[in-house]
Amino acid sequence: MTNAAENPLQTAFEQQIARELSLRPAQVSAVCRLLNEGATVPFIARYRKEQSGSLDEVQITQIRDRLHELEALEKRRAFILESIAAQGKLTPELQTALEQATTLSVLEDLYLPYKPKRRTRASIAREKGLEPLAQLLYEQKNIDITTSAAAFVSAEKGVADTEEALAGARDIIAEWINEDADTRAVLRKLFFEKGVIASRIAPLKEEQALTYKDYFDWKEPIKRIPSHRMLAILRGTNEDFLRLSIEPEEEEALFLIAKKHLKGANAASKQVQSAISDSYKRLLQPSLETEIRNETKARADREAIAVFAENLRHILLASPLGEKRVLAIDPGFRTGCKVAILNEQGTLLENSAIYPFSEDSHKKRDAVLSLHHWCKKYEIEAIAVGNGTAGKETAAFLKSIDIPEIPPVVMVNESGASIYSASEVAREEFPNLDLTVRGAVSIGRRLMDPLAEIVKIDPKSIGVGQYQHDVEQNALKQSLDDTVMSCVNAVGVEVNTASKQLLMYVSGLGPQLAQNIVTYREQVGAFKSRSELKKVPRLGEKAFEQAAGFLRIRQAANPLDASAVHPERYILVEKMAKDAACSVQDLIKNADMRKRIDIKRYVNAEVGLPTLQDIMNELAKPGRDPRGAFEAPSFRSDLNSIEDLYSGLVLNGIVTNVTNFGAFVDVGVHQDGMVHISQMSNRFIKDPKEVVKVGQNVQVKVLEVDIARKRIYLTMKEI
Repeated sequence: MTNAAENPLQTAFEQQIARELSLRPAQVSAVCRLLNEGATVPFIARYRKEQSGSLDEVQITQIRDRLHELEALEKRRAFILESIAAQGKLTPELQTALEQATTLSVLEDLYLPYKPKRRTRASIAREKGLEPLAQLLYEQKNIDITTSAAAFVSAEKGVADTEEALAGARDIIAEWINEDADTRAVLRKLFFEKGVIASRIAPLKEEQALTYKDYFDWKEPIKRIPSHRMLAILRGTNEDFLRLSIEPEEEEALFLIAKKHLKGANAASKQVQSAISDSYKRLLQPSLETEIRNETKARADREAIAVFAENLRHILLASPLGEKRVLAIDPGFRTGCKVAILNEQGTLLENSAIYPFSEDSHKKRDAVLSLHHWCKKYEIEAIAVGNGTAGKETAAFLKSIDIPEIPPVVMVNESGASIYSASEVAREEFPNLDLTVRGAVSIGRRLMDPLAEIVKIDPKSIGVGQYQHDVEQNALKQSLDDTVMSCVNAVGVEVNTASKQLLMYVSGLGPQLAQNIVTYREQVGAFKSRSELKKVPRLGEKAFEQAAGFLRIRQAANPLDASAVHPERYILVEKMAKDAACSVQDLIKNADMRKRIDIKRYVNAEVGLPTLQDIMNELAKPGRDPRGAFEAPSFRSDLNSIEDLYSGLVLNGIVTNVTNFGAFVDVGVHQDGMVHISQMSNRFIKDPKEVVKVGQNVQVKVLEVDIARKRIYLTMKEI
């Protein structure tokens, strides 16, 4: 990004973005300048409201991404202009058209005739000297085409007879039609508006492709196909189970081409008409089908990525149990249950294994005695049980133990925990522990603070969203990284206990500075103030500016260090306290003193009412956690498998995934059930996110159980 004052093109970009997003140009310009200076999206949204006009993170991200798109378009435009100019074919008219092109499709259409290409049927015909004949035919005058073609018959040039000459001329005309920008624009619109996507079963693949049975003979208008269906069909096509086509009615397409290129009804016109048909079937239709397929895939990707990011946000911002002493269990039948005991900070105190499902009665008794001992010795406040294999049975076993020391038992979604267990992060933390013990630790920490633990693994491993492995991976990574950063900074990070993986998502830090903070903490001791962060190697003024407001130091002498008030505003808060004849601590503790402050008195050139209001809110609840209060889910203990379910059964469940077509709900039988969008509400809804979110406790009723396909169909209506 460059300075708009020095670059008229940057100004044009900013004005275009402002129009597209219905924002003031000054807002867009300020955001672009701040991004160019190294500010992050969370920092701009939280601490630069006066400059951005209080834009939120979504709007700031839209500005950033659209600016990158426009810069990429401009880079491609410059390349095309240079390429055509190098060929000596850049006319003033063509240059104007290229400079006025607003989309990549239009740019590429204009470039197509000049784009270096492999030998084509048309280029071979040109080598045989047939372009003048093509031009003569395309003019469609009343001529004797046989006589005209005979003049181009040449054994030396490889043209054996008049028919070969005419065929070569038609090939050239077909390529002209294919490379005509207006023709491609008209057909592209037709494909988008009236194109139909059709899928059919690949030959001899019926048995292997049962997953895609719904698409063995499927047709749907391309403009109406939802993202999940498009991605499903594309996956089936990529796996060679389905055959896919996208096109409008051929007759309408040929009519539109003829309207532009057919000028009469004579013999030459018939040659052009033949070239039109050939151009569409051989060149235009396959080319535009690929383009529309890619564009529709990109649209589906954007929707799927948005779904994934939204689900991830709810998982990361799930309510934490908080700083409690936890006994965590990674369940197992044959291999036993791995146990990890954690203190309030998540530090591993002890680990072991119990065998509550062993046929050996002594091992069962030992499991009960061990649990009794640990709960009493460590004053355990909660037991976290992974919801994978044997999870439900382990929870039932724990609840059956008749001893007073057994605390609340909570099922924890362990999706991705095995990925963490085998990761480099886990090996660094616990180099001498077994994978399953690391898994138990992760399960316990997820209960205590989901955000702090889940940031340690690749978000794609969590298993929410739809077709996340099929979408464009760079776009997915950018979106998920944005989401994680947004969540981490919204909650804030305790600098003296946070892991490197959590710190690296703090605004302005990244992996290296996060590691430097951890190293400094280990060598020097706990940070006593935010200003001490400046002593961390390579953590300069800019990084401090971006990060400080999102870092917390609870035991600091200055109470503002435990809040979201940025250090750059400490002097302002101290002035408020002085004017109120009290201390900053008094302002925090005493609501009456805060009410005496007229924040309008403190407005200046840098600080406006939005920032001042944020400061007052923060003084009321310093370092407040935006996440809700923890609520433990509960399942029926008598239902353990899909075979136990039947139609009409009403159950409690937890939403594990939300897609565009509905939601998946864990009802405690090791197989999530599906609530289709049509079964979510008695009113019509377009988006399941209107009704539920990941992690939400819901009540559902079983509609149907398909044991063979392991599918549970649920409803949330009329319960």
